[in-house]
Amino acid sequence: MGTTGAVTVRLKHRVEVAERTMAFHFEKPPGWSFKAGQYVDVTLFDPPETDSRGNVRAFSIASAPQEETLMIATRMRGTAFKRVLGAMRPGTAVEIDGPFGNLTLHNDESRPAVLLAGGIGITPFRSILVRVAKERRPRRIVLFFSNRRPEDAPFLEELRDLSRENPNCTVVATMTGMSKSRRPWDGERGLIDREKLARHLPDMKGPVYYLAGPPAMVAGLYDLLGECGVDDDDIRSEEFSGY
Repeated sequence: MGTTGAVTVRLKHRVEVAERTMAFHFEKPPGWSFKAGQYVDVTLFDPPETDSRGNVRAFSIASAPQEETLMIATRMRGTAFKRVLGAMRPGTAVEIDGPFGNLTLHNDESRPAVLLAGGIGITPFRSILVRVAKERRPRRIVLFFSNRRPEDAPFLEELRDLSRENPNCTVVATMTGMSKSRRPWDGERGLIDREKLARHLPDMKGPVYYLAGPPAMVAGLYDLLGECGVDDDDIRSEEFSGY
């Protein structure tokens, strides 16, 4: 590992990655390193507005360690922090502190990794999947990605492209609210449930599972995996609340 801790970085650019969801690309400080799946605390300097939650938020790093920028992505809700972030011009400085967290891939590559994501919970898993694709290692990964509509799914096409290029990676995207979508969808529908897991995972007790998304979804998936006989020690999770 290289340098860690609090550093000042500047915004390079931002881009919409789903409806009401933006990705922010910051400079990556020289020598600053992290593991795919970790997060940082982002502090705004002297923002024009603030609220009771203050000027610091935690964000999973959505970029892979091999990529040139440090990317975070978030739903653009109506909080003071999000309004300031959304209006930020390229060149604006923020402080990042970290990296933190251990939602990182297990070392035993003979055991598959199953990633279960809801909405913006995809961010740490994008980092992991891009890292694995760039390293071209023979690790088996299955991503289950749940959203209401394709319009709401950050990085969906990029992740599907990655799976087409990597025979060891499978992306199972499912939509729960297609009645409100304006786009066609030929993939899975409905919640991530036992039937979907069993159809794509021949041995449910073999993999290590990673959960990221809204707290209620993470709790529900945790219970579901327990009902399927998965050991608690093989489940790692991160909740995304207020995003």
